Amino acid sequence: MKSILLIGLNHFGTLLARQFHGLGHQIMAVDKEEDRVNNILPYVTEARIGDSTNPAFLRSLGIKSYDICIVTIGEDFQSSLETTSLLKELGGAFVVSRADREVQAKFLLRNGADEVLDPEMQIAEWAGIRYGSRHILDYIKLDEEHAIFEVPVPAEWEGKSVGQVDIRKRYGINIMAVKERGKMNLSVTPETLLTGNKTLLVLGEKKAILKHLRL
Repeated sequence: MKSILLIGLNHFGTLLARQFHGLGHQIMAVDKEEDRVNNILPYVTEARIGDSTNPAFLRSLGIKSYDICIVTIGEDFQSSLETTSLLKELGGAFVVSRADREVQAKFLLRNGADEVLDPEMQIAEWAGIRYGSRHILDYIKLDEEHAIFEVPVPAEWEGKSVGQVDIRKRYGINIMAVKERGKMNLSVTPETLLTGNKTLLVLGEKKAILKHLRL
């Protein structure tokens, strides 16, 4: 369980608060608008109405006590930038800020953000890969070169075992799990049989996966 300071209760901030709530984290939520704060109360440990660009207000929240501070202000970049900088000045252990454009991300990283979130860019990248192919069911980016893909078992692999296919040795691609009828099997062995009603979670270089699985 983490202690999280969440500043900005727009649509994205609200969804994030609900997600954290479902995972059992402790959340302090902050926004300037009373209606937003009132609406989020069922999903957070505590909520405050206030201006996050005010150093005195931020100081009153006890910034150093939070494991992570997240700034999701999207409609006012100047406020987001000031809030990010103040959080770091006041001892924020780990500050994550939302950006809507690449130039915003650069400014945020220069002014105190440890990491930057760009929700639209991230979902666009995911959707482009997911829906740009008939054979990719899900996709998780790990870094610029590596990813995890969920893909159907290629037709030429059906009836063969993981050991017979041996894509780790051939292409440097690892089969992490096999999924069948919604159930995940993480105990993949060389004897695991590949059939047409299964899907695979594979890990490796994106280029290698896309090329050798012909995605």
